[in-house]
Amino acid sequence: MTAALADASPAPQPRRASRPLAAVLAAVGIPMFMVTLDNLVVTTALPVIKTNLGASLTDLQWFVNAYTLSFAALLLTASALGDRLGRRRLFLFGIGLFTAASAACALATEPWMLTAARAVQGAAGAAVMPLSLTLLAAAVPERMRNAAVGIWGGISGLGVAVGPVVGGAVADGLDWTWIFWLNVPVGVVALPLAAFVLRESRGGAGRLDPLGLLLSAAGVLAIVWGVVHGSDDGWTSAPVLGALVGGGVLLIAFLLWERRAAAPMLPLRLFRSRTFSVLSGISFVFSAGVFGAVFLLAQFFQVVQGLSPLEAGLRTMPWTMAPMVVAPLAGMLVGRVGPRVLVGAGQLLLAVGLGWISFATTVDVGFGALVGPLALAGVGMGLTFSPLSATTLASVPTDSHGVASGTNNTLRELGVAVGVAALASVFTAYGDYSSPAAFVAGLTPALFVGALVVATGAVLALALPRRA
Repeated sequence: MTAALADASPAPQPRRASRPLAAVLAAVGIPMFMVTLDNLVVTTALPVIKTNLGASLTDLQWFVNAYTLSFAALLLTASALGDRLGRRRLFLFGIGLFTAASAACALATEPWMLTAARAVQGAAGAAVMPLSLTLLAAAVPERMRNAAVGIWGGISGLGVAVGPVVGGAVADGLDWTWIFWLNVPVGVVALPLAAFVLRESRGGAGRLDPLGLLLSAAGVLAIVWGVVHGSDDGWTSAPVLGALVGGGVLLIAFLLWERRAAAPMLPLRLFRSRTFSVLSGISFVFSAGVFGAVFLLAQFFQVVQGLSPLEAGLRTMPWTMAPMVVAPLAGMLVGRVGPRVLVGAGQLLLAVGLGWISFATTVDVGFGALVGPLALAGVGMGLTFSPLSATTLASVPTDSHGVASGTNNTLRELGVAVGVAALASVFTAYGDYSSPAAFVAGLTPALFVGALVVATGAVLALALPRRA
């Protein structure tokens, strides 16, 4: 595997003194942590934001999905632009825009304002998340790359872990707007650090693919819009069907164009690798099942059990803290154990954990009954994060690291948006917010569906290679 993680830039670079590993990890990790944190930071604060802004259930979904939607739609675009214009340059632009958008989120006074600012946050995050991994792979010595990717996965896990806690603590002790104000000083520090530490690199293609950029972004946007509105407007309604069919047509047109484009933004030859194709499928179902469940589970402790946002965030920590510990270990072990064992075990533990929570959840369930399955799900996430990222890079040529990372993250974020919408649809089919019993009536089947979705990832993992 380490041989496949050679320098991500195909063109020879001037020889310069290498930066310390800690500095490189800080330069890519701090912005990536900020972006990852904002995936879940609003979940435990949703009930408070709902009250303060007078938001509906649809608004709450859009506070999450506006971020993930623009993130998913633009990840491939950002990766392609980074390959051609400079990965470091676009990475720095993303940090600056994300910081400004965070301030706009904090200043929102209406639901539509917060939704719009979250969409800009997601667009900026699309320039940060995949390029952070690509820049890291290019900046560290070959012998240290698996360990570095493992630490990168641990930082990502830390963002997942503290997101609900930070959101709950801020909403409980300060004002919900400070969830976003906190990003501003972080961004101010991260921008000059990344500018000083990181080196510029580019991918193999030299020209842009404007038609490919347009088709991919519009196709992903239309499909996720249709999925999000399906539960409220009806899956057979004209707008929803039009969006789903139109999005599918756009993506088919994108793939057909990429087959003939002189400089495709997504070289379809990447999917000749069975490993890359399988990992892409696992990324989608993993995110759909997990984050769709987290969206609802984070609200359970407040809506049903009457806890504060901070108390709710703390109760998710057996799940969310485990990846911070397990992900670095999984990154170091993937070269020895192979991705099939680690990713397969991770998806299986996640499925069991979600199914267990589904059966154990009642209106008056004690927290002690949920600690075991929450921790099990957290270990499963930790076993999945780093091996997915490291093996994705190892399955493609080094000059395709950027687009491979972008593709993997696109499918992952598309899974988040689809999962939140799909599991919310299951929830509304069986329950609602009218009472604790009604909420649990919708939560338990939604979590079970999430477990089934993740279980398909365990089956797909059987097709991964046994060895790195």
